[in-house]
Amino acid sequence: MASSASGRAGRGLPPPAAAAAAVLLVLAGAAPAAGCYPRVFSFGDSLADTGNYAFVYGNDSSQPALRLPYGETFFHRPTGRFSNGRIVLDFIAETLGLPFVRPYLSGRSAGDFACGANFAVGGATALSPDFFRGRGFDGMGDRVHLDMEMKWFRELLDLLCPGNLAGCADMMNQSLFLVGEIGGNDYNIPLLSRVPFKKIRTFVPSVVAKISSTITELIRLGAKTLVVPGNLPIGCVPRYLTIFKSDKEEDYETQTGCLRWMNKFSQYHNKLLMKELKKLRKLHPGVTIIYADNYGAAMEIFLSPEQYGIEDPLVACCGGDGPYGVSPTTSCGSGEYTVCDNPEKYGSWDGFHPSEAAYKAIAMGLLRGSYTQPSIASITGSCPQLAELGSSVEYKPLYNL
Repeated sequence: MASSASGRAGRGLPPPAAAAAAVLLVLAGAAPAAGCYPRVFSFGDSLADTGNYAFVYGNDSSQPALRLPYGETFFHRPTGRFSNGRIVLDFIAETLGLPFVRPYLSGRSAGDFACGANFAVGGATALSPDFFRGRGFDGMGDRVHLDMEMKWFRELLDLLCPGNLAGCADMMNQSLFLVGEIGGNDYNIPLLSRVPFKKIRTFVPSVVAKISSTITELIRLGAKTLVVPGNLPIGCVPRYLTIFKSDKEEDYETQTGCLRWMNKFSQYHNKLLMKELKKLRKLHPGVTIIYADNYGAAMEIFLSPEQYGIEDPLVACCGGDGPYGVSPTTSCGSGEYTVCDNPEKYGSWDGFHPSEAAYKAIAMGLLRGSYTQPSIASITGSCPQLAELGSSVEYKPLYNL
């Protein structure tokens, strides 16, 4: 898999003179809404992937996300996104007045990246497979991880500013960087492989350290505004609610029906991440580092689904039988699966990933600033769309640091 993905950077590159000319166009940017970021760069996993997955696994017909019903609601075709439609990154781009962020592996020339690039890949981890092999777990395969995504980003800088990375300084300064969501698969894959939970918990400091080193590298390269999302409440994931079903009432949150111990684990990851971001802010006072509280924004859906038009927040629209819309013998796009008539009424699309309706709710919580710290609306006052969204809202975490 790694070889098929990493080969993009050498294909179809323009000669130096043409590349230099193209850079002037790219650095001029597109025509986003006045005052907003002219481009977005994104890193992460399936929660952020806008299509790289299709290039990594394009020849693998066993991948359900590469065929319908994935993408059926908005795009009316599979795009490599892990949902029925748009994801958080798409709503952010729309709000900024930008086109959907291009998957890096789909581009060939500098002009393809005038509005940024997305390096996220479904299934990606923060840590490399070698980390897990060194700890006795060999189930990660040869998957994309943050170091690979950063390698692609440096290759893109070489394309945009050949022989002179300093020429990209203004572009880096004016761009919005999203580092995540990432880290979920560092836990998901061992969890599904029944690695002892106590052992998985020991991975968290290393995952957070890798996210931190990635942020540090981006700052070294010139990034000035970075958004770093935390993990979602995995105790509300239908697949986990099915696999780890418990007869003990105390294992479930009273208000949401989510698995308490799994949500506490997500909070543990997020608290360590927030502490690390606090350290980074002190080290880089001239850089804006925003924590995106995915957990809090998503919990709004499970606490008050009706305000988003969602009727079944813990049920998958696409999947199989069972109280949570998933079964051990089938999955969305594979086997004898079923698809609901109204995906907008469901919190989950396929039992692991949110529906477009849920993604939109999370995105709006972040963009309004109520679940970003500092508020993304307050630090981008020259962006009228964000300023309007963020009027009279305050950050409201569901748990304290």
